[in-house]
Amino acid sequence: MKTTYNGLIPSIILGVILLFISSYSIMAQTVVKGAVYEQKSDNSLEPLIGASVRWANAKSGVLTDTEGNFSISKKPENHELIVSFVGYKTDTLMVHTTGFVKVLLQVAGQLNEVTVTSSPTNIDRLNPIQTEFINTKTLAKAACCNLSESFETNASVSVSYADAITGSKQIQMLGLSGNYVQTNVENIPSVRGLATTFGLNYIPGTWISSIDVSKGASSVVNGYESMTGALNVELQKPDDSDKLYVNTYINSFGRGELNINTARKLNDKWSVGLLTHGSGQSISIDQNNDTFRDMPLFGLATALNRWKYQSDRMMAQFGIKGLYENRTGGQNAADFVNKPYYEFGNRTKRVEAFAKIAALFPEKPYKGLGFIMNASVHDANAYFGLTSRSYTGLQKTFYSNLIYQNIIDNTNHTYKVGASFIADSYRESYLDSAFHRNELVPGVFGEYTYVIPEKFTLVLGGRMDFHNLYGNRFTPRIHAKYDLSSNTHLRASAGKGWRMPNAIAENFAMLVNSRQLLVLDQIRPEESWNYGASISHDFKVGTRNANLTLDYYRTDFNNQLTVDMESAYYIKFYNQRGKSYSNSFQAELNYSPIKRMDVKLAYRLFDVKNDIVTSSGELALLPKMFVNRDRVLVNVGYATKFDKWKFDLTWQWNGKRRIPDASHEHVQTIDSEPVYAPAFSNINAQVTRGFYRWELYVGGENLTGFRQNNPIMSASNPFSQHFDASMVWGPITGRMVYVGMRWKIPSKV
Repeated sequence: MKTTYNGLIPSIILGVILLFISSYSIMAQTVVKGAVYEQKSDNSLEPLIGASVRWANAKSGVLTDTEGNFSISKKPENHELIVSFVGYKTDTLMVHTTGFVKVLLQVAGQLNEVTVTSSPTNIDRLNPIQTEFINTKTLAKAACCNLSESFETNASVSVSYADAITGSKQIQMLGLSGNYVQTNVENIPSVRGLATTFGLNYIPGTWISSIDVSKGASSVVNGYESMTGALNVELQKPDDSDKLYVNTYINSFGRGELNINTARKLNDKWSVGLLTHGSGQSISIDQNNDTFRDMPLFGLATALNRWKYQSDRMMAQFGIKGLYENRTGGQNAADFVNKPYYEFGNRTKRVEAFAKIAALFPEKPYKGLGFIMNASVHDANAYFGLTSRSYTGLQKTFYSNLIYQNIIDNTNHTYKVGASFIADSYRESYLDSAFHRNELVPGVFGEYTYVIPEKFTLVLGGRMDFHNLYGNRFTPRIHAKYDLSSNTHLRASAGKGWRMPNAIAENFAMLVNSRQLLVLDQIRPEESWNYGASISHDFKVGTRNANLTLDYYRTDFNNQLTVDMESAYYIKFYNQRGKSYSNSFQAELNYSPIKRMDVKLAYRLFDVKNDIVTSSGELALLPKMFVNRDRVLVNVGYATKFDKWKFDLTWQWNGKRRIPDASHEHVQTIDSEPVYAPAFSNINAQVTRGFYRWELYVGGENLTGFRQNNPIMSASNPFSQHFDASMVWGPITGRMVYVGMRWKIPSKV
């Protein structure tokens, strides 16, 4: 089936002419929180009680409490924060950050130091959307070679292999796959479309400066595709990165990696950075001796060159990124001389460019006008088993957004309005079928925020998008935050999201088996409503800080692309029949029992079900495949003084999950007994030794050595009708150890 549409290029040009390009300008903050300390000669910190904190243009201020903490309201005209204490030199600092302000006062006559810091992971206290920050300190708790490996210590996001051959990974949030999570890079939708399959592997961990993990419906400013949550990845910026950063990594399976980042300030306004990454798997691993590689061989090279211009009234960034990867999985050709063998191959080439321009108003920091533009070409070719079973995919995307932000009377009433434009050209083919389409989606949006400082925040947003193939679509969303006290915060949200699925590219795991693919319907956009609430409470156990967060979210689909694996001979794609929903509950406790030790305890419960059409034509409401109901996570981190030694340990327990019935004699009925994979646990650990300007780290993953015994059915006869490598529910490889090094030259040197 082949469909073509004309007019893509003129529409892209029109989008440029209309300046549907965007950037994100930060909402004016109403409250600034921080702490004031004295730094002792041994570099230990002592809180200063009763230190005065006030704005330069204000007659009064606040005093720090018994732990040196303060919280002060900020008006649009407030910029300079003055901190003073008897016997210490007064500090004045400019505050333009949403982070936690940490002020180090020195005895009069000594030099001052002011830093902005945050805990390893924390909830954004000001944002009405439940958002967790993952910063570089958290990322360093594990090897974190790429984005897919950045959530080892995160309870909200889990990552697993999609199958036993391709090496593709998929994230999961609120019990649903990463397809329903809008994954942005600096507020640009990035891991989507054809990039969904391997896109998480294409963002190196050393490029990342932070990750924002938002649950539920996100802001309408960033688009309509957020259905269960959003990830926003911030990359290293050229004006505040190390002059030189080098990271190397190698593990016991033969995977190696080299990352080199450089940055340079050319003058007061211009800076330039270059981020590079190269990695590869060079050794064939077959731990269960089924003749199939447990992980594919691959070679990956990618680089990003970015420039930044910053003045008092303008900020501009632009850059270009290129990527090339080649991977080979399946059986080793050398072991099958003059015999047929099963091999998987994939080659990806990707190029993208971006530009951002923001108009700044120093005298009115609450006002903003920004533009951003991104264009990308993603070219992928793959084959499964034999080169004749081939897949080709080409996606060309142009994205742009225009945002204007201002206030109504005062900063208690702010609004954002704007317009966006996205054009996608898809050219896919698999076997003898072609799937071509052009999507053109201009849209407009508005968002209003009402704030009662330190008490209540309400965000009302809506957007209207005009899809050339699927008509006009309205996306409303609402978020609210109520501060029950200074330590207890209640959040609630509700909103709609929708997206157009790519059945083949998003389900590569379905292609590494002998089952026949049947597309039973003309695929329609997926659409869902998400509702949720959370409560976060800060408290003390003795004199030590602790935080407890509870949240519940429900996702109800109006339409979902059903990937039906119930049959031993077919994989069926069809639009939703009956019900499809997900319930997610999570409890997370963060506690610091002693100095320099952090402990995280989390429990997550999923109830995810959808209606499946049985062999008799009836609907059966069944638990979602490969989704474990229960998950427990424990993470313990400890660091000695000055971070000379750092120790991190993570234990995860994953409950049972429903899997396809492996019996080829099985006849599916509404009364069929579900089949479940067993529960399992694994342990990851890392030790880091810090030296002057460099670190050495040694770690291990899956230290319990647990693995799924036979992830590939009929591995001895891969061209039979019983062959299936898509039934992966646990680790494919056993215990792995690694070693790495980080070395840097700070920008101030």
